[in-house]
Amino acid sequence: MTRTSFLIRLFWTLLLVALAAGIVWLAGRIAERGAIDRLSAETRGAAMLRQSYLKSEIERFRLLPVALSDDSDLVAAMTGSQRAMRALDGKLQALARTTGAAQIYVLDARGHTISSSNWATARSFVGQDYSFRNYFKLARAHGTGAQFALGTISERPGMYLSRRSRGGGYVVVKLEFDRIEQEWGKLNDISFIASREGIVLITSRPEWRFTTIRPLSAQTKQRFRAELQSGKGSLLPIPLLGMGDDDGRQIVSTADEPRRRLLWQSAAAGEAGWQLNLLASMRGVDTVVRTVRIATMLLLMLVAGAIWILRERAHRREERAAMAAARTSELEAMVEARTRELRREMQEHAATETRADTLREGLRQANRLASLGQITAGIAHETAQPVAAIRSYAANGRLLLDRGETEAAADNMAAIERLTDRIGKVTAELRGFSRKATGAIDAIALAGPVEGSVLILKSRLARVDLHLPDMPTSLLVMADTIRLEQVLVNLLQNALEALEDQPDPVIRLTVAVEEDMLLLSVIDNGPGIDPSVREQLFTPFVTSRQSGLGLGLVIASDIMTDMGGSLRLIPGEGGAHFQLSLKRA
Repeated sequence: MTRTSFLIRLFWTLLLVALAAGIVWLAGRIAERGAIDRLSAETRGAAMLRQSYLKSEIERFRLLPVALSDDSDLVAAMTGSQRAMRALDGKLQALARTTGAAQIYVLDARGHTISSSNWATARSFVGQDYSFRNYFKLARAHGTGAQFALGTISERPGMYLSRRSRGGGYVVVKLEFDRIEQEWGKLNDISFIASREGIVLITSRPEWRFTTIRPLSAQTKQRFRAELQSGKGSLLPIPLLGMGDDDGRQIVSTADEPRRRLLWQSAAAGEAGWQLNLLASMRGVDTVVRTVRIATMLLLMLVAGAIWILRERAHRREERAAMAAARTSELEAMVEARTRELRREMQEHAATETRADTLREGLRQANRLASLGQITAGIAHETAQPVAAIRSYAANGRLLLDRGETEAAADNMAAIERLTDRIGKVTAELRGFSRKATGAIDAIALAGPVEGSVLILKSRLARVDLHLPDMPTSLLVMADTIRLEQVLVNLLQNALEALEDQPDPVIRLTVAVEEDMLLLSVIDNGPGIDPSVREQLFTPFVTSRQSGLGLGLVIASDIMTDMGGSLRLIPGEGGAHFQLSLKRA
């Protein structure tokens, strides 16, 4: 090998490696985009559920100040009656215990607490001055107010809901979110609520409370620290690291787990200006990308191996042809040296043999191509429905696994296993059909093939009114389960396609038992069979559908004939009626 040829081979090798790497990367990127789209949709759904739950909790507690604003004991307490104040203390204590409110208390016109649900504790609010609080100022100015802040006495965060009452006082209810935060903390993702200004208020990670998702000025920080009572060390940036975005969807990581990718989704939280934020783990996305890239790499390796094998075979054929040509030339030279006459006879004989070989090979090739075409068309036609069913069961199984419904997911996996086994058997049976071979015919229960065909088309049959007959296990016919199921799937598929534009689609299966035969009918209420193709309905490549091959009914009819039965169209109006005749066992 010369240096030039070596460099050329090296160049092409590097080019192919680079191309393969690009294909693997592109396949992973496409898979990643799809997985992120699915994760984004799931995260949006989860955000909506949490937003609704949070809003309902706040609205439930918002009704308490309204209910208490006209209370007779509260009105009497506002006049300075000590007896009314103590009675109101007990009422507020019982109401807080019943509703789950953190605290309920009443302020006078100056903002001083005159009654509180915690009146009997060491940290009683009674006598405290809360005139500096925003919720008091808002209620005094507008009649109602709301503020999220730390308690000055309890030092616990919560939302304060205030309302002006009859008699010039103010009812305040404090709502704490410990239970919601604990429930969020049990989930795999990270949830937090940010205020209009970007300050984290409610979070599944308590250490993030009073951090900010965007920068604030020093003056703004000072004002919010006073309002929130959050202390000097608060309002630091949230410990998240930006890792880029994907079509506008932000991808981040936490400071304590910088390699863990999180998809950041935001939604309105219901309260004015609040924003619900979810950081969903992208481990599932990374797994999908890794799997797709490995599968693509293996596929490329298989393709490369196949190309190498084919190239080696071609090279060996060329060598054998060259050796054969050399031997033929040597033989011809020896014959020509002996006698010219013998050479002419041998040349004529060789020419005749060559023509005969060419004709025979042409006939064999034509026969192989015809069989190959029939097998390929049969496989494509008869396995399309099981493959579609497998795809539907796999998608449902993934959703069930995400929800933790492992038992239902296991049922889906079992269904997929049965369908894949069925595809293998269908392929084997179609290969046998192309050779005009028949499978074993045994006594089987009719219910098995009927149930199997309905299982394959389960997702599509859901949109029609399907009527199935009662078929006891004792009802036996002479048939092959898989091939009879193929026939039923073909007839049901044709019925479904005929009913696509039908407003009230109905498919009905009926069974009639005769002395030696059993008649199974598949009937629909569609437009029926086009009269132009009715007479040639069981002829290959005759179909009224643009996307049809015209092979389904032909294969089905031949299968029924091989099993000693028949398939025919029953004339009638208002739909198609196909009848299968089977020998009784």
